[in-house]
Amino acid sequence: MGTKGDRRTGAADVAATDLVDRIGSVAEVTQKKMFGGVGIFAAGVMFGIVDSGGAIFLRKGEGNAEIFEAAGSQQHGRMPYFSVPAQVMRDDEALDTWAAAAAAVAHAARKK
Repeated sequence: MGTKGDRRTGAADVAATDLVDRIGSVAEVTQKKMFGGVGIFAAGVMFGIVDSGGAIFLRKGEGNAEIFEAAGSQQHGRMPYFSVPAQVMRDDEALDTWAAAAAAVAHAARKK
């Protein structure tokens, strides 16, 4: 969830905990330390990642692609996860909306 060999920092753990605490509309949210970062899951399906430095990325796909594109979000490597803009991170309601949409995309992709 970062560059190969990166180690998770305290910033990653703090960002992941903060994200989980702030997204109230997403059911059964959990976090799991993995690959030098943290995976964010909804009902067992990963829909977000926090890289080793604490940057947050959410799952992009059919249903929420437009919001990421309009915001100029950057892709995390070759994964279908894109950065969450600072203005969204400062707005609890917007963050909750983005997270719920990312969780829905992740669950829909899993069903295919």
